[in-house]
Amino acid sequence: MTPERTQKLQRMLQRRQHNLTVLLEDVYKPHNLSAILRTCDAVGINTVHAIRPTGGVPTYNDTSGGSHKWVKLLVHSCLQDALTQLRQQHMHIYAAHFSPQAIPYRQVDYTQPSCIVLGNEKDGISPAAAQQTDTHIVIPMMGMVPSLNVSVAAAVILFEAQHQRQLAGLYNNTNPNK
Repeated sequence: MTPERTQKLQRMLQRRQHNLTVLLEDVYKPHNLSAILRTCDAVGINTVHAIRPTGGVPTYNDTSGGSHKWVKLLVHSCLQDALTQLRQQHMHIYAAHFSPQAIPYRQVDYTQPSCIVLGNEKDGISPAAAQQTDTHIVIPMMGMVPSLNVSVAAAVILFEAQHQRQLAGLYNNTNPNK
C-alpha cells in the first residue's frame, strides 16, 4: 500500500462518526439499500443497522460504489433487538415518519448521539417503530408528491447531520470512540 493510500485511510477512520447511524426497517430494494450505504460512507457513518425478519439484505456493489467495504451492516431480526442495542449506545432515535407531532428534519440536533430510522419503500416505518422512537421528523415537501425515495430522504437528512457535525467540529475529533 502506498503512503498516500495509508494516509487517506487514516484520515477517513479519524473522521468516522461512531455515534451517528441509520436503522433501516425492512428496506428491501437492493439499489435503495446500496445507495443508503454509499451516503452513510460519504458522511462518515461507521455502522448501519437493518431490520430484515426474513434474513440477509441484498445490495448492489455497483450502486454502493464499494461502500459496503467501509460501512458495517448489522442485520437484526426484529425491531426490538435493534432498538435495544441503539438505546444501549445512548442514541436519540429519530423516525422519518409523517405524524401530527413530526418536526422538520432541520430542527433536530444531530450533534448528539443520533439514529435515523427509515422505513421500507412501500409502507414507511411500522406502527411499532413509530411508537418506540423518540422524535418523528419530516422533510417538508413543496410539490404534489408527499415523500421522497427512501435513499434520497436518507441523503437529505444525513447531509444535514453532517453539516451540523462539521460546524460543531466533530469531524476534527481524532478519538475513535466519539
